[in-house]
Amino acid sequence: MNFRQVHLDFHTSGKIPGIGSSFSKAQFQKALKTGHVNSVTVFSKCHHGWAYHPSKANQIHPGLDFDLLGAQIEAAHEIGVRTPVYLSAGFDEKMALRHPEWLVVGKEDGRLALPDFTTPRYHLFCFNSPYLDYLLAQIEEVVKNYDADGIFLDIVGVRRCHCQYCTRTLLEEGKDPLDDSAVLELGERVYANYTAKVRETVDRIRPGLPVFHNSGHIQRGRRDLAYRNSHLELESLPTGGWGYDHFPLSARYVQQLGLDYLGMTGKFHGTWGEFGGFKHPNALRYEVSLAAANGAKSSIGDQLHPQGEMDMATYRLIGAAYQELEEKEEWLDNVKPVADIALFSCQAYSSFVESGQGERNPNSDAGAVRMLLEGHYLFDVIDAESDISGYKVVILPDCERITPALREKLDPFLEKGGKILASGKSGLWEDSDTFAFDFGADYLRESPCMPCYFRPDFEMQGLFDTAYVLYSQAEMISLSAGASLGRQEVPYFNRTAEHFCSHQHTPDSGEAAGPGMVRGKDGIYIGWQVFSEYAEHGALISKRMVQHALDVLLGGGKTLETTLGAQGVATLMEQEGRYVSHLLYAVPVKRGSGVEVIEDITPVHDVSVRLRLPKAIKRVYLAPQREEIPFTQKDGAVEFTVAKVCCHQMVVLE
Repeated sequence: MNFRQVHLDFHTSGKIPGIGSSFSKAQFQKALKTGHVNSVTVFSKCHHGWAYHPSKANQIHPGLDFDLLGAQIEAAHEIGVRTPVYLSAGFDEKMALRHPEWLVVGKEDGRLALPDFTTPRYHLFCFNSPYLDYLLAQIEEVVKNYDADGIFLDIVGVRRCHCQYCTRTLLEEGKDPLDDSAVLELGERVYANYTAKVRETVDRIRPGLPVFHNSGHIQRGRRDLAYRNSHLELESLPTGGWGYDHFPLSARYVQQLGLDYLGMTGKFHGTWGEFGGFKHPNALRYEVSLAAANGAKSSIGDQLHPQGEMDMATYRLIGAAYQELEEKEEWLDNVKPVADIALFSCQAYSSFVESGQGERNPNSDAGAVRMLLEGHYLFDVIDAESDISGYKVVILPDCERITPALREKLDPFLEKGGKILASGKSGLWEDSDTFAFDFGADYLRESPCMPCYFRPDFEMQGLFDTAYVLYSQAEMISLSAGASLGRQEVPYFNRTAEHFCSHQHTPDSGEAAGPGMVRGKDGIYIGWQVFSEYAEHGALISKRMVQHALDVLLGGGKTLETTLGAQGVATLMEQEGRYVSHLLYAVPVKRGSGVEVIEDITPVHDVSVRLRLPKAIKRVYLAPQREEIPFTQKDGAVEFTVAKVCCHQMVVLE
């Protein structure tokens, strides 16, 4: 898979004439060269349902009078650029009007995508209907007639559908179509059948041709879904609603799956479908560098004008990022992340316990990743199938009650000296309010007070000796054989119509309600949902509690330490014969209605890094500059200082 890809959207209304009328091989090639692009995803079929080539399986766009797809593939291949081909699988608006009976139907709201046809949006198709054969014929036609370098299928996933075909299937199987679990189970089978049929269709003609099914998100804990792809494309447009926390969370999970993967962002100020919207070149530089620092290739979304002429402003913008990336590729391929900590994703835990029926706390994963990034901890995001033997600490954030199977997995880890950090309801048995591990405390009950206060027994950078409010549900515990790291204190009373004080919550009474954070033989427990709280409120106290816990549990064994600021990102990759340390720094700011934007890149100077490594280091240099820098090595730790980090700096240790 190539490092520098463009996803060239082309969702074009049938009401627009002159499709591709301004396409020029020379201009197309010039744009790709300007953008330093070596792979471009081009369109066979769009969301509107039109084909962009002569077709017997579909209908060519009414405004197109030549083979645009073939011309794009020929032009790209002539200059060594690969061409995966896109087909909209879940949307086909022309067929939605002709065969509305093929659409997904929701139990309450009518059709799942939209209840009617008056709103200008697309409608979703059910793969348990005759639509699947219609789609497979289109895929077969493309693979047979064009030199595609892969197939990209969009808008797919497991659906709960109540259309006539799904209802009939359930009734024929003797199942209740009003039983949500039966409907979901059928949705799983329908999606599995769709992916299998696609693979069979492709392999009959071009065995092994890459195929990716895009759901807009890689669900943590569902490896079965991930492995139905030949590779993974992590759709994550920071300005399009995903934010800058989403990609690192997704990448830290998929990097252990053994599949090639790329990070998909966009050139848009906002999200897909934005004509005339551009982000600052520094934003793309950072996003591409963030992908590289997490072991990913890159894809940048663009949208082609209906007339088929590439926007040179877009490719100058993309080129600003991809020229830098091209110079770095030598140190980016075939890498393996180094990690001290395993974050057991709440989404993955939910899949493990509930067979994928939703995420228990959507904010716990995001809050945990944000804390770990800001604390410059090296971590992976794991699921129940992950090998945890190589980690020092496993985090169970907020919501993960312990099953016998999970306890069996964690026991060998603990026996070899590993430690657990748990919070909220995590660490309790799934069927009883008792701890499954030795945290040096006994669980009592949920606190009746909301919110409660925490008074730490340890010093915290930037904070002082006082009581701090925490807004999530507090859990009451009593100390047994462990050590208290701080106590819980309660307010005078809860805020009610009869009892309230000031503008928000009641002040701390100073009355202790037992420990709020404890350390035992197996690890540390925090009696609040601190990870989701950090995602929702961002208060420094939540992060400092977690950072103190991790520093205690790592016991001086933290692989990476750096003076890089909290908004910086630090990762460490192992490549054959060397390590590559990545340092990134940019500060997203909020613009408009919550859009995260990067504009200015402020260099940071004299960034110190200390790495504890199991191998002796002979040479340290900056990449791609190949400039050697001084370093010291003592007792297994390598120390060096980077004079300047401007957006992204790699340091290679051979």
